Amino acid sequence: MLRQALRRFCQKLVRRPTLKEPVAENDPRRSLNTLNLVALGVGSTVGVGVYVLVGEVAASQAGPSIVICFLAAGLSSMLAALCYAEISARVPHSGSAYLYSHVTIGELWAFITGWNFILSYVAGTAIVIQAGTLAFDILLGNQNSHTLHESITQQVPRVLVEHPNFFVVSLVYFLIEVQTLRFSQSFMVTKVITSVKILVLGFVIISGFIKGDLHNWKLTEKDFLKAGLNDTSTLGHMGSGGFVPFGFKGILRGAAACFYAFIGFDNIVTRVEEAQNPQRSIPMSIVISLFICFFLYFGVSVALTLMVPYYQFQRGSTLPEAFLHIGWAPAYYVVAFGFLCSLLANVLGFMVPIRQMIYRMAQDDFLFPALARVQTGTCTPLMANVIFGIIAPIVAFFFGLTDLLDLSSIGILLTHSLVAICVLICGYQPERRNWGNEAEMQEENGPAAERLTLQGLLFPCSPTPTPLSGRVVRVCSSLLALLFTLLCLVLAQWPVLLSGDPVWISVVVVLLVLIIGITGVIWRQPQSSSPLPCKVPALPLLPLLSIFVNVFLMMQMTGGTWARFAVWMLIGFAVYLAYGIQYSLFT
Repeated sequence: MLRQALRRFCQKLVRRPTLKEPVAENDPRRSLNTLNLVALGVGSTVGVGVYVLVGEVAASQAGPSIVICFLAAGLSSMLAALCYAEISARVPHSGSAYLYSHVTIGELWAFITGWNFILSYVAGTAIVIQAGTLAFDILLGNQNSHTLHESITQQVPRVLVEHPNFFVVSLVYFLIEVQTLRFSQSFMVTKVITSVKILVLGFVIISGFIKGDLHNWKLTEKDFLKAGLNDTSTLGHMGSGGFVPFGFKGILRGAAACFYAFIGFDNIVTRVEEAQNPQRSIPMSIVISLFICFFLYFGVSVALTLMVPYYQFQRGSTLPEAFLHIGWAPAYYVVAFGFLCSLLANVLGFMVPIRQMIYRMAQDDFLFPALARVQTGTCTPLMANVIFGIIAPIVAFFFGLTDLLDLSSIGILLTHSLVAICVLICGYQPERRNWGNEAEMQEENGPAAERLTLQGLLFPCSPTPTPLSGRVVRVCSSLLALLFTLLCLVLAQWPVLLSGDPVWISVVVVLLVLIIGITGVIWRQPQSSSPLPCKVPALPLLPLLSIFVNVFLMMQMTGGTWARFAVWMLIGFAVYLAYGIQYSLFT
């Protein structure tokens, strides 16, 4: 009896939905071409992150080597983008990673994906609120926060004094109302703002090559002393100088933080049902938009660290402040205007996906049905907007910028890892027509004579995927995800490994042998031969590399970030076990 109850419980965790037929190719709703989708991707990705990240990371984590941090974060994002490109071609439905994990690995992982998506975008909006305060301070000559600080110090708690974001919160509520406009209207606004952002960042890059000085990548303690920084405690916080002042650890930590700047390109897959020829335009637009974002970020980080010595940045320094250091005061306000445009675009870019995610999860009965209520006339999720508008400002008040960056990054890194697992599994599954219960029935009713043997594991008889080979890949993918987590936990202690400790080295060797062996088993299974306009090359190696890089970056987060993430996940599991698993639409 207990065994049957446990089996039913486990079956609930891996239930998969049956998808409806996608929107017809000639449907008038399909109005977005590849250029529109690229504009959407760039507009959602390039935002306030580049304006606040460069100073934040360069000041205390990486120095000039922030260019390497952006390179590492960009490569990780490109691996994830290739996975998104293939899965969007296989499942041409709107819904992002939540839908892909739901139809591939089951509802528990879909809930985890959606829950982390909400975390990342709430934290992202809170970052925008804090960055918005900086933007207004810049435009008002840095008087806003000082005046407000002095006037309310005696009346409110200290935590509110340190985060005077009231004006920007009002702006967020205004933009929530803007998002109730028809999509064609709001999308035109997004394209205009995106064009302004690219022009401003292009100006920053050109300025950096005009006013840059390579000596800023070769600083020594003598330069610190010449600048009047002769306090020993202060020098300790500036690292050792040179291109990598904070060492390899600083680069790893900085890469994990810089990953936030690449959040947003996956918004493209939420427009699958509005895209023309989605199986081709969606993958192309994902890859193109991410390339554009990477070159902008790389160029800006090079320009900024060449213009300004990294030790002159303070935590909270923004991109426009660099032009005060070089004496270009008018450019200060030009770049501040671009900062404000990025603020607007980021809020607009975060609101649509998060309310769609809350609405979809409520429709699937993972969350409470009240969250699926829509506003009459505009058909926008009413309660999702209300909840979002309440939670995001509260989070902005009570968390610091670095904490929010880490929370946003850790949620998206986990989501990207799950998408890579979905791609790995889908590449070895039998043909499916609706990605749902019918496919599961076909697997269960497969050939009775098909049994798992050691010879069949390494030398499958069928040249095409079978239900058995598909299950083998599922199990092996789960084991690899666990082994990668253990390996990254060990590699996070890399100073101990470099010291030559035989115990830790033996653990790494054992884990690598197991990973190579299980990867070999997956490689021996027959792959799907379905013709797709975009496929991940070097299957299964590239999705596995994406999983490894994402997990490794997650392990660079601080203990405080993991504690906050654990609390968020505990709340999510409580909601799922108390409500979602019982009332799910697919019960």
